[in-house]
Amino acid sequence: MMIQVFNDKFSLARAAATRAAATLKQTLAERGQARIIAATGTSQLEFLEELTAMQGIDWPQVEMFHLDEYAGLSADHPASFRRYLRERLIAKTGITRYHLLDGETDAAGTARRVGAELAAAPVDIAFVGIGENGHLAFNDPPADFETEEPYLIVDLDEMCRRQQVGEGWFASLDEVPRQAISMSIRQILKAREILVVVPDARKANAVKACLEGEIAPLAPASILRRHANARVYLDRDSAALLSPGAVAAFASAGSSSANR
Repeated sequence: MMIQVFNDKFSLARAAATRAAATLKQTLAERGQARIIAATGTSQLEFLEELTAMQGIDWPQVEMFHLDEYAGLSADHPASFRRYLRERLIAKTGITRYHLLDGETDAAGTARRVGAELAAAPVDIAFVGIGENGHLAFNDPPADFETEEPYLIVDLDEMCRRQQVGEGWFASLDEVPRQAISMSIRQILKAREILVVVPDARKANAVKACLEGEIAPLAPASILRRHANARVYLDRDSAALLSPGAVAAFASAGSSSANR
């Protein structure tokens, strides 16, 4: 794992987008196509803005899957991740090959159908975040580290649901769905490269737990430390609770750097 810490979320976003663009360009040059996993949520806004402005990416040759979607939520709801990706990635790039998770009426059927498409070939790069409760996608603690199913129907815990209210996607806790379609932990880890974009002080506790604590289902994103090519992008606020030697420890292992 590589960890980088930046002064603010904007420089973080630029660096992560630059890396993502480089990987996509190289993959497209070598194979003529690329497969990606796209994340959503407030933490990804600046990153996607930077990425979609990058020049030289042949987006029509990129096939996109996304991490998760609420069960029972319409595609035009302000919190819909389908809407989010249409507005912030698909419309801006002209990407034509995408698999959106429709959880409105048949979440289980969607999980099976899109899961089969996802598992059909390797993913080149995954964009993910870390939730305030340490979740990875919508795999809340304790996460299932064992299942090989590409997508799961999961129950959302209260902390996760409160995060959605705090970010402004819903007016009240009662409005937040209690279930979602989520890419599984093992499926995320199958990506050849994982970019982990985690800005903001409200993520600091989760960052500390997942990067310094035990690798365990109660800290779902801690499993990223077992991926050979995971790159974590933090800002000063999200990294504020890390012990002084944390980033240096990764650096001493030959797999991390920091920009402060």
